[in-house]
Amino acid sequence: MEHTEAEIRQVLETGRPSTGREYFGHVLSEPDQVAYSTSCFRVENEDGQPLGACYIVLSTTGHHRARQKLTLLNKAHKRLGSTLEVPLTAQELADAAVPGLADHVTVDLLDSVLRGEELPSGPADATTAASLRCVGHRSAREGAPPPIPPGEPCGYPPLSATARALISGSSTLIPELDPTDPRWTADDPARGAYLRDLGVHSLMIVPIRARGTTLGAATVGRWQPIGPFRPDDLVLAEELVGHAAVCIDNARRYTHEHAASLTLQRSLLPQDLPEQNAVDAAYRYLPADTAAGVGGDWFDVIPLSGARVALVVGDVVGHGIHAAATMGRLRAAVQTLADIDFTPHEVLARLDDMVSRIVEETDDESGATGATCLYAVYDPVGRHCTLARAGHPAPVLVPPHGSARLVDLPSGPPLGLGGLPFESIRMDVPEGSILVLYTDGLIQSHSLDADQGLQQLLDVLSVPQTPLEDLCDAAVASLSVNRPGDDAALLLARTQALGEDHVASWDIAKDPAAVAPARARATRQLAAWGLEELAFTTELVVSELVTNAIRYASGPIRLRLIRDRTLICEVSDGSSTSPHLRHARSTDEGGRGLFLIARFAQRWGARYAGDGKTIWSEQSLRPAGFEQDVLKVFGDLSDLEDSGPLGRSGDRG
Repeated sequence: MEHTEAEIRQVLETGRPSTGREYFGHVLSEPDQVAYSTSCFRVENEDGQPLGACYIVLSTTGHHRARQKLTLLNKAHKRLGSTLEVPLTAQELADAAVPGLADHVTVDLLDSVLRGEELPSGPADATTAASLRCVGHRSAREGAPPPIPPGEPCGYPPLSATARALISGSSTLIPELDPTDPRWTADDPARGAYLRDLGVHSLMIVPIRARGTTLGAATVGRWQPIGPFRPDDLVLAEELVGHAAVCIDNARRYTHEHAASLTLQRSLLPQDLPEQNAVDAAYRYLPADTAAGVGGDWFDVIPLSGARVALVVGDVVGHGIHAAATMGRLRAAVQTLADIDFTPHEVLARLDDMVSRIVEETDDESGATGATCLYAVYDPVGRHCTLARAGHPAPVLVPPHGSARLVDLPSGPPLGLGGLPFESIRMDVPEGSILVLYTDGLIQSHSLDADQGLQQLLDVLSVPQTPLEDLCDAAVASLSVNRPGDDAALLLARTQALGEDHVASWDIAKDPAAVAPARARATRQLAAWGLEELAFTTELVVSELVTNAIRYASGPIRLRLIRDRTLICEVSDGSSTSPHLRHARSTDEGGRGLFLIARFAQRWGARYAGDGKTIWSEQSLRPAGFEQDVLKVFGDLSDLEDSGPLGRSGDRG
């Protein structure tokens, strides 16, 4: 009243009207708070003398509420959907509704929503209503805890108002709530006590639905004495929850796609490293923790013939399922090319052709337009490594007693550009050195440039005698502050060596008479290694391979035995002709040599070099009845005695 009287006096004294002043308060006819606007102007006679004042009061409650709702919705639309994480989006809904709409909000979501799973369409059932989990909570009363701790299950009884709203798919408005009513406390005493302690007197329950699917429910309460919720409040709550539901469902879909991409990529990566004696290896793979999604980084350790091993690290451009699928195709191609024993630069040349075809087959929206790769082959017998790279970061070498350094390796273009050559280098690697292969996500992030990250990696690795697992952990820990925006793969390989006591080699004259001495040397070497049980089958392998080289290849010819996890027998010659396996007819005098080798060897194959080729075979160090197996095969081969003496039935290359 004092403000009103002062306003009227000022108008009477100055003659200037007062308009558009807004006030809020309570009137006897309205339980809710009302808004009204006042205007005042002076009443004058013909001479301009004041006669009095006219004071007008207009109710603006409707307009005021409409402005409040628009403001609330505008702020909520700006806030909601700022993240693609389901729990954070649910919390944004609770934050947007308090205090503009309510004094207390809880957001409960289905477990399957949090896991990013696909959901059935339509309203929920009683079982679904019982599998909710508290995700978001906001209270206008500082320090007021939620009824259920965030993240904990909060299933509702079948007869509760929330369960009924979820099953029906319709919102529930309870203008006047009595928390002491047995209907609230009988089925859900914990929540009844919670509402009673807060003094909640009005309640709204709104199902969270998007694209015809039920995601959860929002419970909106009021305890302040400003009147109950009205139907227009329920409309506002439904609009607010509806917008939030779309954002939550978008986050769920992203979670689903991200999990699918990650599962696909991890299934395409090595589940465990293969057993081999060339290197001790350890690795780490870190998926990107950003909205960019999963990338196409991969690594591999591939045992090769001659006790060698291939070390591979690559990175497909782009993110998501397409990048992961492309990575799987490239990894499979690398394994195939490695089995053929191509040199590193030849492997990259063929991968380049493959990536070019993938780019041509893929639309522009796929996100993958190329790849980088580093391919290295380490030989523990010669203690050297041959490497080539295509647009990939250079590897790091950590000597047994020295600091980590970059390998001076020509870069080559990224895969997919086509037409440009790749170059391999060969370097000696002392036993006990560590070869470090990695992707750029390990050394580069939004807050760390590549040069700084590389120096940081070199500093971490310059402790050569540290166990590989500890070195991996140290390198990964250095990323904790500068979390990468891309996937990161790290592969460490500490080199081993096969000494002279594991390798024996002899030059073979190009004379059929040299076959028998070659068998004898091999037999004596097996005796020295304690592998007499392998003598019978090894003589067979040596006879066939040496005979083939003498008959059909050019010199020089060399026989080598390697005792590794298997017994490796290699015969090298100066010819580049390709041997092939075939089934000999009963009247053929030859053609059974490679058939026998393939039958009794675990693996066999050929690899090529600039000066010729090498035919190799691997036998288990613990044979089981090979003599009986040989006799059985002899029985399967009709009239073998008519095909010529054993060791003289070569396979033409």
